[in-house]
Amino acid sequence: MTVPRSGAALMAATSLRSDIAPPASPGQPPGPRKESHAKPGKVVRDSFTMPHADYELIGALKQRCLGLGMAMKKSELLRAGLAVLRQLPDERLLEVVAAVESVKTGRPPGKKKKHKKKKKKKHRA
Repeated sequence: MTVPRSGAALMAATSLRSDIAPPASPGQPPGPRKESHAKPGKVVRDSFTMPHADYELIGALKQRCLGLGMAMKKSELLRAGLAVLRQLPDERLLEVVAAVESVKTGRPPGKKKKHKKKKKKKHRA
């Protein structure tokens, strides 16, 4: 069962980068960012299936960001994409998600692992 999140919690969970300072307000000189002592949000580990071309696109976008001086992890890049999707109007969001190819979930077929037989322990009398 999923628990619905409030708008603020959803925005905090999908923020782009927590290590980038927000823009300074007018009249204030930009200074070093103060480190907050708040605990980082809880992270969730997940896995998913995608077409190989989309997986290669992640690598290409990582390289593009690197060329622009910003090193990104896969998860950061995907979260940035979520932030962009979140900002789309409903009509445009529906167009974008309808254009995404549906793929079969689960692990791709591959070599089957041979299970090693367990050795029976000899009981001593």
